[in-house]
Amino acid sequence: MTFAKARRNGPTDAERIRSVIAAAGSLSLTTDGNSYDLVAMHEVDDAGRLALHAPADSPLAAEVACAPRGMLSALLEFTDIAPIAVRHRVRARVTLAGRLTPSPLQTSPGVLVLRLDVANASIQRSALVEHVDPDDLARAVPDVLAVAEAAMLTHLEEGHRDVVERLARLADPDLPHGVARLAPLALDRHGITLRCEYARGYADLRIAFRTPVRDVDEVGRQVELLLRRAVAAPTGKRAGREEAGS
Repeated sequence: MTFAKARRNGPTDAERIRSVIAAAGSLSLTTDGNSYDLVAMHEVDDAGRLALHAPADSPLAAEVACAPRGMLSALLEFTDIAPIAVRHRVRARVTLAGRLTPSPLQTSPGVLVLRLDVANASIQRSALVEHVDPDDLARAVPDVLAVAEAAMLTHLEEGHRDVVERLARLADPDLPHGVARLAPLALDRHGITLRCEYARGYADLRIAFRTPVRDVDEVGRQVELLLRRAVAAPTGKRAGREEAGS
């Protein structure tokens, strides 16, 4: 089952990357000589610079110390997994390539702060890979809902199944019948994405808010407006459709 991508009404690719990084608790790091799984060791400052906080006595710190001119080639990979158990839970994969160097700002004893100078950045969603200019990435900011998204989607799935069903009324009227399951897949300041699972395959429905939200507190109001539209158009009103698979 395949559906074409319809209109865009969501974050830019640079914003998506920043959101994935902001919400991620871990990452995979590959250097010239080793691979690491790092948990709760990264941060991004207000200027968009990503840094790793490695124990000063760790193999990673030793590798940086031995690297030519203290510059270590690095590949960082982040995996964005849907908080709700759906088919194909990986929503996106983010890859950053560049060099790690010790930051001039070493904040804590026993911790080596490594700054990543990004040379290449990309995000893969479904089978599509989009490359993002490092300068655009540095200027982008995470979505205002990025950190809270997982908790909000879980709350919607566990406590408000009726809301999910009602939102689905805004889907395209020509979507196939026989939906086996509906689940909230993604949420950002521009709207919500629902996943429709069928006996074979699935389709993602993108439903835009009337206006982008500015913070978590505005989400409830925008969802309420969507539900009013669903009541006013019970036979279906056109909504965006995004990537799908089989």
